[in-house]
Amino acid sequence: MLDVFKKLLKNGNSAQSPKAYAGRNRIMVATCALLLEMAAIDGEFSSEEQDVILAALTSTYGMNGEDAQSIMESAREELKGSIDLWSFARIINSEYSEEEKIRVIETVWKVIYADGRLDGHEDHLVHRLADLLRLSHGQLIDAKLRVKNS
Repeated sequence: MLDVFKKLLKNGNSAQSPKAYAGRNRIMVATCALLLEMAAIDGEFSSEEQDVILAALTSTYGMNGEDAQSIMESAREELKGSIDLWSFARIINSEYSEEEKIRVIETVWKVIYADGRLDGHEDHLVHRLADLLRLSHGQLIDAKLRVKNS
């Protein structure tokens, strides 16, 4: 994570202040942590799931591959030290709009369906994440249908 910050400062990106970048980084780590937790809930973390997460970080959230890998590693470390998902959801709730939170749930559904099936543990966790992100059941199902139909 510090490497990403150092790189930003070294490149002299004046479009985003260090404080704004650190805040964005914190949000991305929280988002990635939820995605990683979903990927691992069924007992396996497949290369397809990892590819979906990296693709989300690069295409949906506009990171380059190196930064996405760094965020993923930071999120893994954060997950090791956490006792629940509330701390990550709290960050997302405080910083993301409802539309952005729906986008997170859509990405969660993409991770779930990376292996082509919905496991019972995944189903339980996605409902729990929707609750933690203060999204309605209807929003959860709409996001699911958008992902399945895409």
